[in-house]
Amino acid sequence: MAYTTDETLTVLVYSDDRNTREQVLTALGRRPAEDLPELSYLECATTPAVLKALEKGGVDLCILDGEAVPAGGLGLGRQLKDEIYGCPPVLVLIGRPQDSWLAAWSRADAAISHPVDPVALAGAVATLLRARLAKRAPATR
Repeated sequence: MAYTTDETLTVLVYSDDRNTREQVLTALGRRPAEDLPELSYLECATTPAVLKALEKGGVDLCILDGEAVPAGGLGLGRQLKDEIYGCPPVLVLIGRPQDSWLAAWSRADAAISHPVDPVALAGAVATLLRARLAKRAPATR
């Protein structure tokens, strides 16, 4: 799929912990895969900030910290899937691999466990963004 050079994809990163947000941004960098456009980021530290950003539109992917306090990303992810029409894909950061059942409960599209593994995160993000772009692309006949 071809992209224009000025196209960017917007990734919302939610965590009350600035260090977690920084780990995600550092792991993903400007482009998680060669075949994807560059990323721009919206960093959110609170649930109201996430809801406001999604209300505005233009978010292509949400990365939510399941360990965030007071509102964890797992419950927030479930809320977004229930309440936001056309909710962008949601990737949750879980405390440990054994918590994958919680990620399924939250209706997350993908889950990565802490600490953030840059290769696993980039792979999951690339997969979700490719699927998102494929849905946006006009059908060819």
